[in-house]
Amino acid sequence: MDKCVSKLTVYFEDPFWVGTCERQDERRYEACKITFGAEPKDYEVYEFILKHWSQLRFSPSIQSCVCRERRTNPKRMQREIHKELQQGIGTKAQQALKLQQEQRAQARKASAKKNREDEAMRHFALRKEKQKAKHRGH
Repeated sequence: MDKCVSKLTVYFEDPFWVGTCERQDERRYEACKITFGAEPKDYEVYEFILKHWSQLRFSPSIQSCVCRERRTNPKRMQREIHKELQQGIGTKAQQALKLQQEQRAQARKASAKKNREDEAMRHFALRKEKQKAKHRGH
């Protein structure tokens, strides 16, 4: 049975409030960045996750180590949460988001190149059509 662990961190990244959603199972790690705009309330974040979880675009999978579940002391858990809040998002999440950004940039460049080529072909066809129309009567 695969156990999946998800974590959402909301922080202020000038000028917007941003959330980093991370999910990890036994074999892979994925991250997603969510821009909220104004400071979201807890119930707004919860509602957003419930409504839009299926539409979130997570980064490509990164190999991850096996996560072991250990029961931790509640005080220790609070200390770890406080420590993570001071640090911000983790480097693994940053790597996953960077990989997703690079893939989007490559896809955007490819589609822009295809659009340019299509437009050039259309202009070429229009020019040829005009030339044929000019020489039609002779």
